[in-house]
Amino acid sequence: MAPRILLCGDPLGRLNQLFKRVQSVSKSAGPFDALLCVGQFFPDSPELLDEFLDYVEGRAQVPIPTYFTGDYGVAAPKILSATSRKAENQGFKMDGLEVSHNLFWLRGSGKFTLHGLSVAYLSGRQSSESQYGKYSQDDVDALRALAEESGVVDLFLTYPFLYTNEWPAGVKNRAAASDIPADVSDSSCSDSTVSELVKEVKPRYHIAGSMGVFYAREPYLNADSNHVTRFLGLAQVGNKNKQKFLHALSPTPTSIMSPSELNARPPNTTLCPYNLQEGANESKKRSNESVVDSQYWRYDVSKRQKNGSEGEKLCFKFVCSGSCPRGENCHFQHNAEAREQCRRGVCLDLIIKGKCEKGPECSYKHEFQDESIQRKPRSENANRSRECWFCLSSPSVESHLIVSVGESFYCALPKGSLVDDHILIIPIEHLPNTLVLSPEGESELGRYKNSLRNCYKNQGNDAVFFELVSKRVSHANLQVVPVPSSRVRLLPKIFSLAAEKLGFKLVTKKFSDSSEGRKYLQKEYNADLGLFYVELPDGTVLSHTLEENEVFPAQFGREVLAGLLKIPDRADWRNCKINQEEEAKLAEEFKKQFQEFDPCQ
Repeated sequence: MAPRILLCGDPLGRLNQLFKRVQSVSKSAGPFDALLCVGQFFPDSPELLDEFLDYVEGRAQVPIPTYFTGDYGVAAPKILSATSRKAENQGFKMDGLEVSHNLFWLRGSGKFTLHGLSVAYLSGRQSSESQYGKYSQDDVDALRALAEESGVVDLFLTYPFLYTNEWPAGVKNRAAASDIPADVSDSSCSDSTVSELVKEVKPRYHIAGSMGVFYAREPYLNADSNHVTRFLGLAQVGNKNKQKFLHALSPTPTSIMSPSELNARPPNTTLCPYNLQEGANESKKRSNESVVDSQYWRYDVSKRQKNGSEGEKLCFKFVCSGSCPRGENCHFQHNAEAREQCRRGVCLDLIIKGKCEKGPECSYKHEFQDESIQRKPRSENANRSRECWFCLSSPSVESHLIVSVGESFYCALPKGSLVDDHILIIPIEHLPNTLVLSPEGESELGRYKNSLRNCYKNQGNDAVFFELVSKRVSHANLQVVPVPSSRVRLLPKIFSLAAEKLGFKLVTKKFSDSSEGRKYLQKEYNADLGLFYVELPDGTVLSHTLEENEVFPAQFGREVLAGLLKIPDRADWRNCKINQEEEAKLAEEFKKQFQEFDPCQ
């Protein structure tokens, strides 16, 4: 039996009215499995806050599982910040963070399965930075990556808000004029970011709020796909014009549909509205430098720097992956040189913005590469130590963070450490990873690892080691994080669950000692690909071989441990930055603890 779903426009905090209507509809046409709300969920005035808090704090009951986007409004930052800190919301959760019983927040962007239906979403308004109520470029890019996965998205939820309340740009193109609500104008401020996204996601249903009217557009065909998309615009709860704000839907999940069922075309099907807009405005789009384009596409920074002009816009998709689904129809530059710089491991922020502000946490290269540099052996690259934050001879090295120096390695606290005793084991030689060590180097690494294990044991903790091995990592750094011994048993499960959320699986191997695990990793390592691995206290090794052109999340290990340790706000190192004096104090405190265990003392 197909799931029964209710769709709702902007609730605006009017939850009494919304849930009363939901219960009424459920009695006459239900039961329903879930309620999906698009648009502004939180109140837009303090007068409705008490009513809203009754549901958030559990004094009133949410009648069915309810999922919402539009994470802003009165009290939104406070409520959602508290939601993010809940233990049950740690880790990678694209299927909603639980605010209260039956109430779930769809944060940023994501894709999950709900009663067999594939649901994708983009939550909030546009912003250059991630913050409550805003979606960032990373959220958009994540959805673009999800669009390339196999399978058809059943429901796509958006709240396209830029300067005015608008649906995606061009949605009314090719539509029957008699069906378009009179209150919908042809504003030039429509959200073209969502237009671009929906062309790639190709959902069966696209649901949006914000315009204050109900609009069910005729189905339209998608480029390079045989199934149709239906757009639904929903009004606000309690709107004065009595426009429809609640809509029932019972779609059969794509996963159990036959090809003929999926590709059926109703008689009123139109061509794609966004392709018409694309063709009609081609010259305008090529020169357009709006805020939307500058966030969704990136500029050719090197050209701008050389010529002192804005330069041509780069296709972000092509630069990252080497391909673009638009092909020759893409309005942005498929710059092979920029793609090659990305492939050679140059920092994407450097390519995009002309600078990188991540400091030593960024493991990518910070100088444009040419073939002559690539052909030189690493030992002959005279400039590398000046470019690299981790080379001891570099003027950029953060020497106040160093806690021990050996023959082949040194240990240092990272910038913005996850916990106070978070340590990096770093080769003194400019090596790309710790899996290409000489026997002498491997022996010293083993001594450092054992010393850190003993130091942490003295504090009631166990050591977790992890490393990302990639062409984009210029200088190796093996990260070591102390984890309370009582929580060690959870490590395999939480890492595996986080990996599955991102679409890959970790290979699990158990070894009697650390040296055997290292030998296994060295055999698994492929210089043409890459590897992420974790060494757990009981000898278990978790690993994932990167596929060609795979963009692996650089902070994956840190984010997983932040969830385990219930400190999600520290998953991003930038949230943990302290001044140099405080950093030096932490380093000195660790030196004292480590002194009796330091193999180089």
